Formats: sequence, C-alpha cells, structure tokens
Amino acid sequence: MTTVEHRPWDDPNGIHLRERQREEILARYGGEDTEPGVHPSAADVAVFLIAFDDAGTPLGCGALRQLDDTSAEVKRMYVEPAARGTGVATAVLRALEQAAVDRGWTTVRLETGTGQPDAIRFYEREGYRPIPLYGDYVGSEVSLCYERVLSPGVPADAR
Repeated sequence: MTTVEHRPWDDPNGIHLRERQREEILARYGGEDTEPGVHPSAADVAVFLIAFDDAGTPLGCGALRQLDDTSAEVKRMYVEPAARGTGVATAVLRALEQAAVDRGWTTVRLETGTGQPDAIRFYEREGYRPIPLYGDYVGSEVSLCYERVLSPGVPADAR
C-alpha cells in the first residue's frame, strides 16, 4: 500500500528523491541540465508530496508551483525505478491534482522531455494533452508541455 503525504520541501526523503531524479535526468540527457528557468525551491513550491510504502520507505515525490490564479505546474515528479508500474506515480499525481483543486487551481501544466518516453506515455494515459511550449520552455528543443483541466468538486481519482 502507498501513502502520499504532504511534506516540507527540505524533508530529507524529498531531498534524496530529488537527487535521484536529477541523476536520472542527467544520465538521460548526456550529463546536461536541460531545465530552463528557475529551479523549484522552498520559496516557490506550494505543495510537495512524498509517497511511502508500509515500511516507511520513500517511493516517489511530486510538487506544485503556482503559475497564476487558476493554474499550477507539476515539478519534480519522480518514482524510484523499483516502484514504477505499481501505481505510485498515479497516486502522487492524483494527490497533486486534488491539492490543486483544493487551492482553486483548475488547470495543471507540466513539462517533460523528449528523452523520457515513459513519462510521456504516463501523462498522456492520465489525461494530459500536449500544449505549446510555455514560459521558460519556449524555444527548448527537448521540452514537451502538457496540460489537464481539472473539475472542481470532482474527486481526483474520479477524473
């Protein structure tokens, strides 16, 4: 069973998971940091979630950064390789979407990269639709952007 918890950005488990994500991204993109713009931080992340198994082992994480009055961006979505395909990513994403709705945000956007076909398949399967590059991603040759409009009052797992 997976439990998804709100945690502070500087939670040691979150730091560990984000470092593992960074290592994977660097390996996929030839050692290059491909994220344009300001990296997420405690100052601009409104929601940070960590998924744990029954033994308390951190399995994955995700964050939301507010973009404007009605939208937020998914940041630092990551699941440990051994936990992929087990529903952890879906649990984190649904919890992020619910957190967005709870804050009155009706649109969730995200950026992923061309070197992450597993992430592309996941987001498309979860109802995210391709959109033009936005913000700091405009002009990026490796970025793909997605969006999902949420239904206020409808539980995240029913969307």
